[in-house]
Amino acid sequence: MNLAELARLLGATLDGDPEFVPARLASLGAARPSDLAFVMPKRAFTTAAGALIVATEHPSDPDRHLLRVGDVYAAYARVSAYFDSAPRRAPGVHPSAVVDPSATIGSGAYIGPGAVIEAGVTVGEGCVIESQCVVGADSSLGARSHLMARVTLYHGVRIGADCRVHSGAVIGADGFGFAPSADGWQKIHQIGGVVIGDDCEIGANSCIDRGALDDTRIGHGVKIDDQVMIAHNCVIGDRTAIAACVGMAGSTQLGADCTVGGAAGFAGHIAVCDKVHIGAMTLVAGDIDVPGAYAGGVQGARPMRAWKKNVARFNQLDALARRLIALEKRDNGTKE
Repeated sequence: MNLAELARLLGATLDGDPEFVPARLASLGAARPSDLAFVMPKRAFTTAAGALIVATEHPSDPDRHLLRVGDVYAAYARVSAYFDSAPRRAPGVHPSAVVDPSATIGSGAYIGPGAVIEAGVTVGEGCVIESQCVVGADSSLGARSHLMARVTLYHGVRIGADCRVHSGAVIGADGFGFAPSADGWQKIHQIGGVVIGDDCEIGANSCIDRGALDDTRIGHGVKIDDQVMIAHNCVIGDRTAIAACVGMAGSTQLGADCTVGGAAGFAGHIAVCDKVHIGAMTLVAGDIDVPGAYAGGVQGARPMRAWKKNVARFNQLDALARRLIALEKRDNGTKE
């Protein structure tokens, strides 16, 4: 794809040779004169890249071809798809795959080596199911969704179109439900399922448990990082993004357009409204009903501005303590 085609794709203004064809998409430091890189606005840089994606107001550079765009990072994201070196799978079912006769496999789908497709499964057109995946009975995958190697879907899991699930993810395992009794813990069988919307991504080794009675629900456009735990009956709103190692206890409701920093925790049976941004390693122990940014570590989530003030004051405690001791000594000396 030459720069003229990339400019049309991005709606960019091109300063340079429209016939220049980038050899690869590279970082600023590793780029060669044959490569394309991107520069965030107002960022100092040095690079040998022959072509750059830059902000509209970026100064002229006679030594490089420039693609000028309004949103550099979004443009980089779109271009990255055209340089992705991941293998493309030709449609078909590998001879070692096990596909139940009652399963429905859409046109153009690929089923990899050792994959298991159980009874009543529906695989949408253009789906890719890599090696050693297990798709449990009566589950479904929407068109063009992609399961990386060794993904496990339990029975009754529904995944929408254009989703991607990375290796080691387990979707639809039993929620952690046990009732104490005189004879020990009595298992509560998890009767609900898991429903995941369109255009979602689930990171490697993440787990989404099935509901106890109602379904666990993940909205459209949700992005979940690696090693995230979402317990039974959680509900996550559209377009929310969750970073690695987050844990959500059962029946957490997280709104749309939220972001959650790494290793944050949710206490369960709580509701968080739309457009809330949770800082890394924050414990969310109660409802949040006002949009905004929150942080707080194990002390619990609180508005980000208040948390920053508290952190600043905490870092002053030693100096304040020394001043207090000095004042007490002076007062004691005066009294004596």
